[in-house]
Amino acid sequence: MLLLVTPSPQPSSTSTVLPDLDELTHGVSTVCQNDTVLCSTLAGVFDNAPWAPLVATAITIVLIVVFAFVIRNIAHRVITRVVNRAAAGGSITSRFRKGAAPDGLDVLLHERRKQRAETMGSVLRYIASIVILGTAVLTVLDRLTIPIAPVLTSVGILGVAIGFGAQELVKDFIAGLFMLMEDQYGVGDVIDAGAAVGTVEAVTLRVTRLRDSDGRVWYVRNGTITRVGNESQGWSRAFVDVPVAYDADIVAVKVLLEHTAEEMWADSELRESKIVEQPQVYGVEQLSNSSMVFRVTVKTLPSAQAEVARELRLRVKTAMDTAGIPMVAIA
Repeated sequence: MLLLVTPSPQPSSTSTVLPDLDELTHGVSTVCQNDTVLCSTLAGVFDNAPWAPLVATAITIVLIVVFAFVIRNIAHRVITRVVNRAAAGGSITSRFRKGAAPDGLDVLLHERRKQRAETMGSVLRYIASIVILGTAVLTVLDRLTIPIAPVLTSVGILGVAIGFGAQELVKDFIAGLFMLMEDQYGVGDVIDAGAAVGTVEAVTLRVTRLRDSDGRVWYVRNGTITRVGNESQGWSRAFVDVPVAYDADIVAVKVLLEHTAEEMWADSELRESKIVEQPQVYGVEQLSNSSMVFRVTVKTLPSAQAEVARELRLRVKTAMDTAGIPMVAIA
């Protein structure tokens, strides 16, 4: 038996995706059997055809704005979560020594990571807000049939004018951004920024605030810093020169200094808080007609070299006096 199947009519390519306004009005009127306020309002809106595009445009604009703020909040939450994870990283001092890092040092390193992460997070949140909300504004203008090309041209010209007028400011911000990304220095570091030498008290995208040994506060623009010497990053080194008489026994002096270095390394308080490696005795560093200078070096944690050097001098002086080996002035 031959069955004839009549194909269903296919929608033409010229038909619109949106429903016809008359059909939509008839459907609303059919559903609203009872004379309610909402149905009467909707029926009145759709019965008046000129108002329908305005209502649709208003609804579209509201949806665009709501969607933009939702995307912005999601982006801010993601950035905040990443920043918090980066700020809560583990201690980096474990690679310097076997013992656990002291609480004070851990707090300092954590605050430095936290400040760097929060600064980067604020920059990323600001950029995300500008991009998302700017795109939403342009989309709303397009829906309102306002030409976007003149607006973009005006913004471009304004940006060029601001760029020429604020070159130094842009330079400071870019330099500060790369400084934070590369972790060149942070709060608590002792740095040589060329214009000033001191301890970093605050870091922003535009300026770095330093306090020198005299208590003077320096504000250095990030764009003017061409080189930075950081004395507090990674590890530091303390060295002590020990001058003895020219006719002193070299072997005896070297053995005495090595014994002092071993005792210092065996001190658990210093080893767990300030010293990274066992002190090294380099031997005779300088010679003159009246003295010989032995040099002892110690690798320490950042910014601890001065305190370790003072402790080493005290131990060396005590050991030399006990052994009866006089120390002389360097000629």
